[in-house]
Amino acid sequence: MGDSKGFLKTKRRKSACRPIGERVKDYMEVALLRREEDSVTQASRCMDCGTPFCHWACPAGNVIPEWNDLVFSGSWQKAYKALSSTNNFPEITGRLCPALCEYSCVLGINDEPVTIRENELAIIEYAFKEGLVVARPPRKRTGKKVAVIGSGPAGLACADQLNKAGHLVTVFEKDAKIGGILRYGIPDFKLEKTILDRRIAILQKEGIIFKTGVTAGVDVLATNLKNDFDAVCIATGSGVPRDINIEGRNLGGIYFAMDYLVRSNKKVSGEAIAGKEIIDAKGKKVVVIGGGDTGSDCVGTAHRQGAESVLQLELMPRPPECRTDQYPWPEYPLLFKTSSSHEEGGRRQWQVLTKKFIGTGNKLSKLLCVKVDFSKTDSNGNALMEEIRGSEFEVEAAMVFLAMGFLRPQKQGLLEELSVEFDARGNVKTDPCFMSSVKGVFACGDAHRGQSLVIWAISEGRRCAHYADAFLMGKSSLPVI
Repeated sequence: MGDSKGFLKTKRRKSACRPIGERVKDYMEVALLRREEDSVTQASRCMDCGTPFCHWACPAGNVIPEWNDLVFSGSWQKAYKALSSTNNFPEITGRLCPALCEYSCVLGINDEPVTIRENELAIIEYAFKEGLVVARPPRKRTGKKVAVIGSGPAGLACADQLNKAGHLVTVFEKDAKIGGILRYGIPDFKLEKTILDRRIAILQKEGIIFKTGVTAGVDVLATNLKNDFDAVCIATGSGVPRDINIEGRNLGGIYFAMDYLVRSNKKVSGEAIAGKEIIDAKGKKVVVIGGGDTGSDCVGTAHRQGAESVLQLELMPRPPECRTDQYPWPEYPLLFKTSSSHEEGGRRQWQVLTKKFIGTGNKLSKLLCVKVDFSKTDSNGNALMEEIRGSEFEVEAAMVFLAMGFLRPQKQGLLEELSVEFDARGNVKTDPCFMSSVKGVFACGDAHRGQSLVIWAISEGRRCAHYADAFLMGKSSLPVI
């Protein structure tokens, strides 16, 4: 490493965010890009640790110590080359990834870890600024055609890799614009869509064909896909949300979180939305059920729409702020997190079970909730949930967003027409080479793995592309990760 004692001289310093009073008035990105010289200083903290557990923890296998050292030495172009060798979209993971790598940083054993995610973002933004990120179409085509269904992170990564291998790739997207969950599920205050658009423009120049507003299985039949393409890669995501089956569920004012976020993102981008489809929290008392990232995104969106109040309820106990024996280093720990949306206001409560939705007429007016306890376990050591007697309480609410995760991909339509098999959780079942039960039909990302992280989606897309390429050509020069 350039400075083997850098971690002794410099403390971890995160990037700044825009002031709360300013950012809640718009949908521009909350986080600010830091100065290049600050990134150089932070990169110096990367240790010559011998065994880079950060690399081990990253699903994409990013060569983190190498590009940290290159940044410290001022070799930004080489750092970009190293970064892009394993990650198709570092400008996205640099903004959205929860940084599994940082929790496995060796320095994190007795100090604060290296700011790996922010260093990654600094590299790719430098590369865009200096014109290093340019279209590089394949020198020759193989004559093979591949259909990729879905344009989220898994689908785009898979398409990018297969295009690099020389195949003619067509991406089918049911929505009006490319990006999947990146465009419609992630608010602009976390990922401005201009960031997505500049990358898609490059992919188009490299020869990838994008067909929007096309629902595979409806507008283009499964039989046509199998006949017209040499391989099909399913990357449709995990689109079936987890519901809550309690009294009052059918009252007006209760929405799935993703429906809310999609419509909000469309409105922000200027896409046409029918009046009855608009979900606006302005002046309303809002409750978000679910404590994950999607719930947090609902909180931030409600703030920007001018909600009167926002309360986020989580069924599970409040996570600890430091590692416990359950999550020793270098495992990714379950820790208490405060997102930028939480910093902007609202309240959070843990160990709360919603028992009933109560309404006036057909409109939601409040929730009946109860506190729960997880101190007891069954014979296998699994925590048992018990309602705490006498702890019932009511919460006034005109709007509720259900952000409790996703169950599986949509089976109706394409997947049923393809006759692919499903695993016990309802995801597309594949062999170790990502091929489904139907020859030539592959699956990756959330449709294959189940609901997961953006870095896992990219990793899955890359691996799927490797095996699809090998299927088409007999062998593959694409990396397996």
